Amino acid sequence: MSTAQTQSGKVSAASEGEARLLGLFTTAGAAWTGVLAVGFVALFYRWLWQQGVISVKHLEDWGHALAVPAISGYLLWRERDRVAGTPVRVFWPALVVFLLGIVSYVFCVIHVRNHMLQGASMVLTLGGMVLWLTGPAMLRAVFLPIAYLLLGITIAEAIMLDVTFRLQLLASKGAWLMLNLIGQPFGWFGVEIEGNTLEIITSSGEILPMNVAEACSGMRMVVAFYALAGVVALLGTKDWWQRIALMLLAGPVAVLMNMVRVAVLGLLMLIDEDLAAGDAHMVIGTLLLFPSLLVFMGVVRILNKIVDPGAKTSAGGGGS
Repeated sequence: MSTAQTQSGKVSAASEGEARLLGLFTTAGAAWTGVLAVGFVALFYRWLWQQGVISVKHLEDWGHALAVPAISGYLLWRERDRVAGTPVRVFWPALVVFLLGIVSYVFCVIHVRNHMLQGASMVLTLGGMVLWLTGPAMLRAVFLPIAYLLLGITIAEAIMLDVTFRLQLLASKGAWLMLNLIGQPFGWFGVEIEGNTLEIITSSGEILPMNVAEACSGMRMVVAFYALAGVVALLGTKDWWQRIALMLLAGPVAVLMNMVRVAVLGLLMLIDEDLAAGDAHMVIGTLLLFPSLLVFMGVVRILNKIVDPGAKTSAGGGGS
């Protein structure tokens, strides 16, 4: 009798699993999710449209934001077993968080008119809604996919201008040092720096000015690297310290590789000045992003080598 009950329980569990759409939603849950999704999009349609326009219009800077919702959805699907096994319950105190997100969004639309704060309010509203309608346990299961959406929000212009200018100066100084280390010992060329402008002085005395403009500041690389670091940290590592280390290293690695990029453009100027301007500048700069990504992935591999999950598993298996 107990065997029959056990088999019946397995069949019931299996049928319940099959009833879940994408392994996440029951039929009723999918219906409620659809209704809430329509209401959520209707409420934040203005912001979502503006973010889409910004991402398409400035593809080189904010194009990655278009991929963030899809990545967040994949992260959610990856946690489907945990989500399916988490009990759902209404958590009424979270209604305060939900309403706070809506109020702050309206305030930022009417008074502050800040796109970045509006986006943060939208994510807060989403988190509050999940906490309110499904409970703390479910929020813990889906917290990282929701938090990742923050990387799809355009940074405020005032912050961008300040950070971009600092990165311009940093890229200029780094490229100046690298170029001098290459050119000075052999007498091939020298480099002078003034602010964000480099002057490459050839052996014949010709001066080639190179302005490290906003496009070369590396801001787009830093933002993209943080988005990449978030994905790799969540998918490629297990320990919390590895994830924190990746996020901390993303900025410095991006800045360093941008210095290399500017230095390479400076070297190409010695061959043809046009290579450091216009479309050629953009193409070369984009191609140099790939070795930058390889460097970052190398950092990821080193972090994974420090703690080998396979070694832990085999050690545990040997003990049993």
